[in-house]
Amino acid sequence: MRRAPLTSLALCALLTLVGCGDKAWQTKDIAPLMPPLAFTLIDERGETVEAGHYRGDVTLLVFGYTHCPDVCPTTLARLAGQLRSLPAERRDDVRVLFVSVDPDRDDPERLAAYTDAFGPAIVGLTGRPAQLDALTKRYRVTYGYGDKDAAGGYAVSHPSGVFAFDRAGDARLLIRDGDGPEAVRHDLERLLTEEG
Repeated sequence: MRRAPLTSLALCALLTLVGCGDKAWQTKDIAPLMPPLAFTLIDERGETVEAGHYRGDVTLLVFGYTHCPDVCPTTLARLAGQLRSLPAERRDDVRVLFVSVDPDRDDPERLAAYTDAFGPAIVGLTGRPAQLDALTKRYRVTYGYGDKDAAGGYAVSHPSGVFAFDRAGDARLLIRDGDGPEAVRHDLERLLTEEG
């Protein structure tokens, strides 16, 4: 008995189901789990800004602090590289919001100097503890402070994932440390081509 050949439609559906299609997100889909981007914070110019200020761009939200010895500079350098790899006409449509959860040390001037090293698409933000608490609770993450050393320095624990929001400010993806550059680029390009 001969089997009927798969039609192109059936083959396409099968490829999508097994994850070979180009339609699937390659980082973590969080759309049904997280609320839209919302905050009131202070930017690196010392001005109060709200999430709506960044509507129209694909927005990446990163928590950290400027004294971070490893995770923050690595994450920001990786994201800056990803942005440089995007088509030239798309690069200005992505904003990386680096939210410092260490407002005692990260004033606007320090944030500006820090983010400047990674490129113009990266914007430093911080706020009062109540503002930072509201934002971190909104996205179900935590941060905390270690004990001060003899020089007054201390470590700050914070999440390492990057939250990605579409042009309308809706939560879409979580980019994790283990997500490779090809996966991140694929998903950023897909977000950029969606209608806002």
